[in-house]
Amino acid sequence: MPKSLAAKAQDKAQDRTPPDSQAQDKARLELLQGTLDMLILRTLQWGARHGHGIGQAIRAQSDDLLKVETGSLYPALHRLVKRGWLQAEWGVSEANQRARYYQLTAAGKAQLAREQSRWAQLVDAIGRIMNPAAAGKD
Repeated sequence: MPKSLAAKAQDKAQDRTPPDSQAQDKARLELLQGTLDMLILRTLQWGARHGHGIGQAIRAQSDDLLKVETGSLYPALHRLVKRGWLQAEWGVSEANQRARYYQLTAAGKAQLAREQSRWAQLVDAIGRIMNPAAAGKD
């Protein structure tokens, strides 16, 4: 049976994302991007790497729990270069292929310190929510 105009309008209204939800989605995206940025900066703290190597290092350090897709990794690398937190230059990879190598800048090191501090605050806040009894014993 075809839907009435009122039913179609109601369906359409439910499909629209309310402004508050849009703000939450943006904040969530910023948190995810910020977390990826922090992981990239941290990975490069030990020296320059090419993009694929950065993704592999994050995966290995997380025991295969975190898998950064190329569709997320390379836009993040470009964003970090644009912000001045990374420097990029072309080189030759272990597989003898041309690759872009990324290195942490002084501004990137400072940003990593800020991100690590914010991360510690976030972990602490989530810990207080997840385990309120332990938080009250301080």
